[in-house]
Amino acid sequence: MRYLELTFFLSCLLIQLVPLTVAQSVFLTQFCISERGNYTNNSTYQADLNSLLTSFSNTQVEYGFYNSSVGEVNGIGLCRGDLTPDTCRSCISNSSQDLRRLCPNYKEAVVYYDGCTLRYSNRSIFGTVDTSYSLALANTQNVSDIDLFTQKRDDLLLDLRGKAASGGLLKKYATGETLADFITIYALVQCTPDLEDQECSDCVADLSKSYSDFLKYKQGGRVMAPSCNFRFETARFYDTLPDAPPPSPANSSPPPNDATAGDGKSNRTRTVVIIVIATVVSVILISCICICICIFLRMRKPKDKDETEDEILSVESLQFNLGPIRNATKNFSDSNKLGQGGFGAVYKGTLSNGQDIAVKRLSKGSGQGELEFKNEVLLVAKLQHRNLVRLLGFCLEGIERLLIYEFVPNTSLDHFLFDPIKRQQLYWEKRYKIIVGIARGLLYLHEDSRLRIIHRDLKASNVLLDEEMNPKIADFGMARLFSLDQTQGDTSRIVGTYGYMAPEYAMHGNFSVKSDVFSFGVLVLEIISGQKNSCFRNGENVEDLISFAWRSWRDRSVSNLIDPSVSTGSRSEIMRCIHIGLLCVQENVADRPTMASVVLMLSSYSITLPLPSQPAFFMHSSMDTEAPLLQDSDSGATRSSDNALSVNDASITELHPR
Repeated sequence: MRYLELTFFLSCLLIQLVPLTVAQSVFLTQFCISERGNYTNNSTYQADLNSLLTSFSNTQVEYGFYNSSVGEVNGIGLCRGDLTPDTCRSCISNSSQDLRRLCPNYKEAVVYYDGCTLRYSNRSIFGTVDTSYSLALANTQNVSDIDLFTQKRDDLLLDLRGKAASGGLLKKYATGETLADFITIYALVQCTPDLEDQECSDCVADLSKSYSDFLKYKQGGRVMAPSCNFRFETARFYDTLPDAPPPSPANSSPPPNDATAGDGKSNRTRTVVIIVIATVVSVILISCICICICIFLRMRKPKDKDETEDEILSVESLQFNLGPIRNATKNFSDSNKLGQGGFGAVYKGTLSNGQDIAVKRLSKGSGQGELEFKNEVLLVAKLQHRNLVRLLGFCLEGIERLLIYEFVPNTSLDHFLFDPIKRQQLYWEKRYKIIVGIARGLLYLHEDSRLRIIHRDLKASNVLLDEEMNPKIADFGMARLFSLDQTQGDTSRIVGTYGYMAPEYAMHGNFSVKSDVFSFGVLVLEIISGQKNSCFRNGENVEDLISFAWRSWRDRSVSNLIDPSVSTGSRSEIMRCIHIGLLCVQENVADRPTMASVVLMLSSYSITLPLPSQPAFFMHSSMDTEAPLLQDSDSGATRSSDNALSVNDASITELHPR
């Protein structure tokens, strides 16, 4: 069985007590599971799925557990045990809408909210323990007396595990608290009620064991899986509800006339079911282990150039012929040219079916560009998110290397943001929407997608705006792919754009998700000020934006930083975004928040933000801070655009799924 871990390092206040009416509606993440295949639009599967999710949204259950089947689709919804029926139904309704929006055409998916979990599949999921595609979150604050806290916490979770497991057919949910010295520990354990007692206990035990190292030393944490979940904190995070009444007579089956005979028959049936399930599970586990071993051995084998080319060519459904693309762009005429990127021009085209496209044409003779092309195809073809530009296909024919994207009509953010006339269209509500959208797109790249991807060149010109001014992150030619348990890397080939590059990356080649966080912080400050980071104007003085923003924050004079075009916007929202931007550009990598933390900071005002420390002031340079950069540390040479040096440092890293 394939396990995909999603772990967010949150600040201490992110998972502390917040109002329950807010907490239940906080979206955490989703998994769109490709292993079960895809359905087509207007198919029977889609109709059955819509019917199932609609019934969940329109039905109110008393004990927070939804389970039903429509045709081939099986679904389970589980609310946290302390939610009222109305709050539970609202959470399930939101989950239903998100699953259809975030995982279109997937035959299996799961979504996690703070207060509920919803999943569907075309396989049998009832009465089966499933801890795959789990989500783990941890408080970044450590405990002082580790041994005592850990012992008390584990004892409490063990006790609650037993209570939840014995909860019966309606609700397997338990909460409690204990005292560790002068610290009160609150905890919650829950399983889906369709599990047997032992299955529930084993499910929670497996999760606890799998994430023991991740939760070690932490004051709070939680782990969520499709079949069970647990959480502990040093502040109360759940509500206390009256004990659930026994089932009404209308929902209860009458007792058999011969109780003893009935029990015997029930026991025999249960024994047969257990034997069958155990046999089936054993066969599945053995098969999965064999498959995983084969996949692992295959992935350990290094790929050569021919294998990489074959992998691209195998994506037949994405490959375009050159002729239709030439016709669509009027043979790449200047009248269809949208702009010039670091590795070639971009043209607008219209296919024979009337669909508008954007075609990125790699500059001929650029050896480095071909590597960038292969990288972009392999990465972007796997990505699907509303805040990422969607790759429609590619063309490898002769000397032509083309990428075909969805056409985004409002060009890039920099065309609006740094234009004295067009920036007037970006009133604060639109700018805030753009900031949140970029944050969600980066979070998907870092944590929510099947791969962990570092963009490495996030900037205003690489953010496109659709007809509704929704942001879409573009240009993945410089991205790096990480395995899920990899957090940082280094390279001798520095790529990106000065002014947006984190100092540890620009100077030493060290990059991580925090490098993208730094770039995001610079971009946030640009969106608020309406000026480029390299030439911020304060009256007649010109200096870099980060330096000015930090001094303004320190001296409590941030009004000088704000673009007059957004003067009518929410002052508290603007100040909060400046605060978040400064947190992202801190010099110490560990002090910068993750994008998961940033998204929660932007969506919840109940979270108190930490004070930012001094940012890095490394960008004072005579070189063009907007120019894309490729640097080979061995040769000491630096060139930009089409004259970039070709360096044998592959941008593709083998992925080892767990």
